[in-house]
Amino acid sequence: MAGRHIRIRSSAGGGEFDCYMATPPSDKKTPAIVLACAVHGVDKDVQAIADEFASHGYIAAAPDLFWRSVPGPLTRDDNRSRERSQPRLEKIKTSETDLLDTLAEVRKLAQCNGRAAVMGFCYGGPYAILGPKRLGYAAGISCHGTQLGDYIGELDGVTQPVCILWGENDFAAPPKVQEAYRAVPERMKNVEVHIFPGVDHGYMMPDAAAYHPASREFSMARTLSILEGLRG
Repeated sequence: MAGRHIRIRSSAGGGEFDCYMATPPSDKKTPAIVLACAVHGVDKDVQAIADEFASHGYIAAAPDLFWRSVPGPLTRDDNRSRERSQPRLEKIKTSETDLLDTLAEVRKLAQCNGRAAVMGFCYGGPYAILGPKRLGYAAGISCHGTQLGDYIGELDGVTQPVCILWGENDFAAPPKVQEAYRAVPERMKNVEVHIFPGVDHGYMMPDAAAYHPASREFSMARTLSILEGLRG
């Protein structure tokens, strides 16, 4: 089920940005999921994930979070990835507006029931927390997210479902960070943390050397379960 590219005007000014949008064939009201891409951008792997969610009956949108610097997808050996993603904390903050604008766009669709989850990969991982925290999202999912050690404090006060998933060998989530997050579900029942033994960074993406089908399947199943909970 192939999607289409649309343009979304930034509420912060500066023009419009590209967004890949995949919608289910049914007119039935359904939640949406917004995909916060990794540094490689909205490449064919991210588009395939959006299409897969649409095939399950959900609206899926993947905005280009790097349109202000180096827009469009990059190959995995493109040396411009550092240029587009650094300084990371500053750029993650700036792109919060894009997540707000994308949420507003999917809510315009007649199919949308008004509720949406955000699913972040690598660079986009922190939005799994920031989305529910202050951007209006009803849930957040992070797959091999980076920089999450800087955002664990943002979980305070979050009551929406949050799901954090890493490979045990993920260089972007050192043992200290993993252990800090492992302790969260004991005090916050809305947060779940899954760490896959022997799995590396980037396990969701078939084009990545770390691709791990079983971990990807589990992550998609957990996300679909969260989305199903947003139907009501």
